[in-house]
Amino acid sequence: MRTGVTHPLALEGERMASRITGVHFTVRITGAWRWTHSEPPEHRDPAVPARDYLRRQAARVLSQHSILDRAAAQDATNTILMRWSRPLPGLEVFGEVRLGAPARNDTALAEEHARRRQAVDLAQEEELARLSHLQRVLADSDLRRVWWTARFPDRFSSLTSLAEALQGLPVPREPNDDDIRGDIRRFTDRLVTELHTPEQRQLFLQAFVHSLGVVGQKDLKTAATRWQTPPEPGSVPT
Repeated sequence: MRTGVTHPLALEGERMASRITGVHFTVRITGAWRWTHSEPPEHRDPAVPARDYLRRQAARVLSQHSILDRAAAQDATNTILMRWSRPLPGLEVFGEVRLGAPARNDTALAEEHARRRQAVDLAQEEELARLSHLQRVLADSDLRRVWWTARFPDRFSSLTSLAEALQGLPVPREPNDDDIRGDIRRFTDRLVTELHTPEQRQLFLQAFVHSLGVVGQKDLKTAATRWQTPPEPGSVPT
């Protein structure tokens, strides 16, 4: 056997499982193998382990995909197979996958699975939204008081115990918040909540205006300065 000579191989009409139990792809694999060692192979026909390698690699990738998205499944499989690999010392293999139309029963089963998965995802999303809203209400002392009074008007005295149990409950983080933006927003909300008197407000604005000047935010500093000085009675706000 001459080394480095490329030999074609093919697997016709294979059925390989998708990620949905009982649903299969129709698979056609073409490829090639070559022997790179000077000594002859231990196997009588290197095409046998070459075909086995391509079959196993394709089955592994396809088992993670749905037949409803054949293009993505085909691309993912070819990304693995369309480069020379060495399943055994001296044996190199590459291949290309073509996925055929799945059987009608397989398509119907995959579509039913997708509908059920979508329904589950929607129910989970709605439940998470409901819990996030409840967390936002319970984390806010004013909203919590209104919510409790509306739901349990005859148990108002229990509100104090609820407030104690919820100490430290954070406001839920918005999905598009990054860590820094979310932390700053939560800190600012908490800080503003604690400003109860005009003196506290004035002190906060003075520190805020000074900080904006230090970091060079002139436009923001100008806007904050206007907040710092309350308008005269009867004047038109600028």
